[in-house]
Amino acid sequence: MSRRKSLMSDQLKYEIARELGVSNTVEREGWGSVSSRDCGNIVKKAIEMAERNLGSR
Repeated sequence: MSRRKSLMSDQLKYEIARELGVSNTVEREGWGSVSSRDCGNIVKKAIEMAERNLGSR
């Protein structure tokens, strides 16, 4: 099965994971071990950042 290209850079994902305190899990076990709740929080944070960037234009 093919994977779609990620819309969010790996750098941004790791930055947000560090902010939310899940970067240790990602480093030790990979993204598949991050809970659905934490993944949702990462997406929520990314959306907030994008909205702030759009608002400042």
